[in-house]
Amino acid sequence: MHVLTVVGNRPQFVKSAPLSLALSAAGVDEVVLHTDQHYDRELSAIFFEELGLAEPHYRLGLQTAETARMQPGIEDAIASERPDAVVVLGDTSSTLAGARAAVAVGTPLAHVEAGLRSGDLEMPEERARIEVDRLSSILFVPDEHARRTLADEGVRGRVELVGDVMADATARFRPLAVARSTILDRLELAPGEYAVATVHREANVRPERLARILEGLGRVEGSVVLPAHPRTRATVERERLDVPPTVCLVEPLGYLDFAALASQARVILTDSGGLQKEAYWYGVPCVTLRPSTEWVETVRAGGNVLVDDDPDAIAAAAAAARFPLQPPELYGDGRAAERIAQVLRELA
Repeated sequence: MHVLTVVGNRPQFVKSAPLSLALSAAGVDEVVLHTDQHYDRELSAIFFEELGLAEPHYRLGLQTAETARMQPGIEDAIASERPDAVVVLGDTSSTLAGARAAVAVGTPLAHVEAGLRSGDLEMPEERARIEVDRLSSILFVPDEHARRTLADEGVRGRVELVGDVMADATARFRPLAVARSTILDRLELAPGEYAVATVHREANVRPERLARILEGLGRVEGSVVLPAHPRTRATVERERLDVPPTVCLVEPLGYLDFAALASQARVILTDSGGLQKEAYWYGVPCVTLRPSTEWVETVRAGGNVLVDDDPDAIAAAAAAARFPLQPPELYGDGRAAERIAQVLRELA
């Protein structure tokens, strides 16, 4: 069995780590293609170093999120490798480019993290999810809700309930992160006495929204550490946005440093889909800076609250944030990658 996996940004590197290990253990030959959608070292190369991932067999080197520019290079790699399946993860431009390329070449497509919906079609990620699911031959879903969503939409591919590979990664790497990272000492922070924020989605880096979010973060009690995505920092600097004195803007962090920082925070404020789940598995309450989420179960379980960009709501939610005392298990048992590898091996 031979597969080609397409990755391109931070969440995909994290998800691909346990999956690559599971594929190897199952005897599945994997070739990895990196689109270079994230090309900043702290958002790309350092993840391969820290997570012990082998260097990708293919790198497009385009330094772009434009799907149309990625697709030809992915098609060439598929045609050269002739894999039994192309594996894409999540909902990014790299995911969509990989899916379209697989269909164009005529190779079965497997989508990891299928069936997720936020209900917000203004999000490019939502449109990508819908299209990729409709193109996929095999759809690996994290939970029953995602499976029902695909059934309701009449998606025709084979659906496999496996859990979430991010749970696998969190269980594997969090202890290592806390043991190895010195980030709290370097920033002079104490566990449970600070907040962590991330803001990177296209809608939220528009000047007016980003200004309101920064205002809200400035009203959060105590220090707020904000590792700034390159496009977030670019908006702040270009528009000369006010960064409140309690908001500590730092450079993007490596995975282990960020995992150590986030898992020991008092509260996490984010627009990231992946971090909403990680916060839940860390047992840290989450405030989501969006009007909707694809991870609705974290909200229903009481570990996450949606506030959008309202400064008062951001501050109030952060002040009231508490993690539930008896949280239900969400998104699997940490063996999703193993199940995915088993299904793919059986395709041969």
